[in-house]
Amino acid sequence: MRMRDYIIRRLILLLPVLLGVSMLTFTLSHLVGDPVAAYVTSEKISEERIQLIIKAHGLDKPIYIQYLYYLRDLLRGDWGISRSDSNRPVIESIRNYFPATIELTIVAMSLSLLMGIPIGIISATKKDKPIDHVVRVFALTGVSMPVFWLGLLLQYIFYYQFKVHGLPYLPLSQRIDPFIAIQHPVKQVTGLLLLDSLISLNPYAFKSALEHIIMPAFCLSYVTLALIARMMRASMLEVLRQDYIILARSKGLPEKIVIYKHALRNAMIPTVTVAGLAFGGLLSGAVLTETVFAWPGVGRWSTQAILTSDIGGIMGFTLLIAIIYVLANLIVDVLYAILDPRIRLG
Repeated sequence: MRMRDYIIRRLILLLPVLLGVSMLTFTLSHLVGDPVAAYVTSEKISEERIQLIIKAHGLDKPIYIQYLYYLRDLLRGDWGISRSDSNRPVIESIRNYFPATIELTIVAMSLSLLMGIPIGIISATKKDKPIDHVVRVFALTGVSMPVFWLGLLLQYIFYYQFKVHGLPYLPLSQRIDPFIAIQHPVKQVTGLLLLDSLISLNPYAFKSALEHIIMPAFCLSYVTLALIARMMRASMLEVLRQDYIILARSKGLPEKIVIYKHALRNAMIPTVTVAGLAFGGLLSGAVLTETVFAWPGVGRWSTQAILTSDIGGIMGFTLLIAIIYVLANLIVDVLYAILDPRIRLG
């Protein structure tokens, strides 16, 4: 089976999942109260306006017809109104806040992969040696430490303590220094400040954006980094016991060739699963990180939506995260097929 056919088949299989997600958010809108609330901009709305909303979204029709109207609205980009975000349409709020979250998540995921994979490989090749014990303690700490506590600890050390002692300190919150944003504005192309500042050849904005993202990205990545390191270690140890690795070593091949050419590809397969699913987890985990660091992303927006009972915002965030998880699973399946072509034959 060709890769294109494999991807098409996986996309078709995802459609029932997306329908299930839409049913979940539809049910949520009815369980939490009046579904009209997702489209209302004020508690003082007139009765005539309420009736117009009911007619427009089919809320006066049988429940299965309401669901069809809901699917129609989703496909048209009408996800409701976010009262916690100045009564903006939910899809517009997502468009405004999602770039900050995706930038933070990409940087955090990059840190997790760039650090977690080598750490896991070193730990496996140095099994039961001091460095292996250090890695295992590091991994255990990572999966045990609450994200919000780590964020506060980082702020205390790299902002407060460094500032008190006259050392260069990292910014406490936000994506960029407001003065830099005014003096050296970044032309919005992708919404990702680091990328846009490079495209605009704006070194001042790039430096400020990089300084602002270091702490929240490390905080967000720490748990995933530890999981990837543990998974990579376990996978590599399992692969290194296989017959073909023993044969490669018996032929006198250099250890680096054995590890990075013969063992790494197969050891990466379980790690890809963890990394792919962790990407969706990073996006949902960004709720705490963005709140601690006042990072203007969808996680912080969802927190405000929950605190203000913003039904439209809550439903929009739930649907967004669910879609991202589904897409992350698709990417994992494709990477599986690339790493192990036998999967495409299944």
